[in-house]
Amino acid sequence: MPYSAVFLGIAGLIPFVAMPLAYQLNLLSLTQSAVYFVQYSAVLLSFFGGIHWWDAISNQRYDKQMLVAMLPTIIGWLCLVFSHDVKVFGVLSLSYVAVLIYDKFILSLPKEQIVSYISLRMGLTSVVVICHAWMIYLLV
Repeated sequence: MPYSAVFLGIAGLIPFVAMPLAYQLNLLSLTQSAVYFVQYSAVLLSFFGGIHWWDAISNQRYDKQMLVAMLPTIIGWLCLVFSHDVKVFGVLSLSYVAVLIYDKFILSLPKEQIVSYISLRMGLTSVVVICHAWMIYLLV
């Protein structure tokens, strides 16, 4: 995996860690922290749908993969609509895990690329899921 991909992946975790931490350090209210967290999480989730959209078009697979590629965006948008409900954090968290599993079995990458991509994603997704759990803990 290129260094830039690892660096950007890790940098992408900053808002997930910063929002609950900002609340605990009294830099943001819990409401602000939760809203900003959900907004960032929903936007980032939709990015993973784009990966499948590109993969489907690149490999001329205009079947269910293109339809599934839209799910992260739709789920993210619905989480924004219902962002006042703490269940949204669970939905987003589970969506990240589901997309990771889907990536592992569907993406058309050379074996060494998919192994390094999934390894990176497993670490990043683990942190994302823990941060969602942290926000749930703060909210309930």
